[in-house]
Amino acid sequence: MSRSGSKAKSQHPKRPLWPDLKRDRYLYLLALPGILFFVIFKYIPITNLIIGFQDYSPYLGITGSPWVGFEHFTRFFSNPDFWMLLRNTMGISILNLIFFFPAPIILALMMNEVRNQIAKRTVQSLIYIPHFLSWVLIYGLTYLMFSQSEGLFNKLLTAMNKDTIDILSNPKLFWGLLTVQSIWKEVGWGTIIFLAAIAGVDPQQYEAALIDGAGRFRRMWHITLPAMRNVIIILFILRLGTIMDTGFEQVYLMMNAAVTEVAEVFDTYVYRVGIRQGEFSYSTAIGLFKSIVGVILVVSANKAAKRFGEESLY
Repeated sequence: MSRSGSKAKSQHPKRPLWPDLKRDRYLYLLALPGILFFVIFKYIPITNLIIGFQDYSPYLGITGSPWVGFEHFTRFFSNPDFWMLLRNTMGISILNLIFFFPAPIILALMMNEVRNQIAKRTVQSLIYIPHFLSWVLIYGLTYLMFSQSEGLFNKLLTAMNKDTIDILSNPKLFWGLLTVQSIWKEVGWGTIIFLAAIAGVDPQQYEAALIDGAGRFRRMWHITLPAMRNVIIILFILRLGTIMDTGFEQVYLMMNAAVTEVAEVFDTYVYRVGIRQGEFSYSTAIGLFKSIVGVILVVSANKAAKRFGEESLY
């Protein structure tokens, strides 16, 4: 090592960890519940992924169950249902990426242009409310709106002497209905992060652009959107990591016999075949496959963001 390198190293000695912990003890204490959550429910269960390579029996335990290698993965990939599950899962996730992911961005841009603060706060409060509703209640509202026999929409069609439409049992409408539900429920909550990013923009930039004659659209395009770009890219990368997760509760509640062919996804399949039938090793293998795909997508998207000089996760 050169003298300059050793000198630079000596100028920046490693600080001991304990003084930092003692100084910021209240901040670490505040973060402790979140840390415990991830340790207990995220990191400790990773050690149980080994049962995906075993013929696991609850009576024998992890140490006593026989080792079968990749047998469950081979069974899953050779199953005729695999391609149906992959098609449905990817189809629903891609629709969410195309329509649901940009929706909070667009809504945040629109909310930023509202000058009446009372109206702005009222609208924000109203669009946040659906986030706190359970999927059971969302399904109930959907049923009351679109049921062929009891739904408000079909009753209006009947009042206008028109034929009713069976929306809930139409396989062609199922994916779109899930996407609309997700947008209605979560779009307001998703705007919080983007509105926070917009709040960090220096107001003098808008004033300078206004003096230069830039209209609202120009100011939005050249000032607001660039300020949100880093947040958008990071959230998009994280979204890719959950592309194999379509949401068990929503799909399971909306599923019926008429739409099973387009509604069955990995999450519902794991519950139906793996959990209800007691095939824990098989369901673990499916979950591990989903996680590996998510990690590959996150790492690939992160490298692509770095290559193009954009913000990345690490």
